[in-house]
Amino acid sequence: MTERTRGRPRTFDRDRAVLDAARLFWRRGYSGTSTRALTAALGLSTSSLYAAFGSKAGLFEEAVRTYAERYREIYQQAVGEKDIPTVVERVLLDSVHEFTQPSDTHPGCLISSAVMTDSTSTLDTSAYIAELHRSNEQALFGRIERAVRDGQLAAGTDPAALTGLVQSVWHGLSVRSNGDTPREDLLATARLAHRMICRQLTSPPRA
Repeated sequence: MTERTRGRPRTFDRDRAVLDAARLFWRRGYSGTSTRALTAALGLSTSSLYAAFGSKAGLFEEAVRTYAERYREIYQQAVGEKDIPTVVERVLLDSVHEFTQPSDTHPGCLISSAVMTDSTSTLDTSAYIAELHRSNEQALFGRIERAVRDGQLAAGTDPAALTGLVQSVWHGLSVRSNGDTPREDLLATARLAHRMICRQLTSPPRA
């Protein structure tokens, strides 16, 4: 982005600014990140930061939504797959790839970061993330229910329990990703979990 707006540098890059701010927020939380630290990291004056984002809170909200909404997209794309093994695979593996994006293009997974303990007057972070989790879980639960009805999963499969299992694996992968576990290790775990889930729950082909 190179739009010239009064108060901004001529080469202002909004995406880069949001990424650099996100790194600070993820590491320190909202309250622990000062406006001075933000202006230093972004290479902006205080007036330029306010001109671009309205406030520190506005920048924080944009950073959270920019990097959290990608997980909603992953779930929505996954549940559109034609069979449950692929749904589970896409939820786990695509999320790992998102968790472990290169640091020059992604701040890391916010779910288990310092940002979760903070909020602002414009965005209650905990409530926002809780809503995101509910949305993802409901999408997965609905898809699993449909799979049971369609015979893709064994009769008697508990959709709530299976959803909880997938979500538990997802959260574990998220936490480990913020602990600098290598992508290949996380992918190996995700693939093993996927195979174990499918081995136990996929019904035999119908005659």
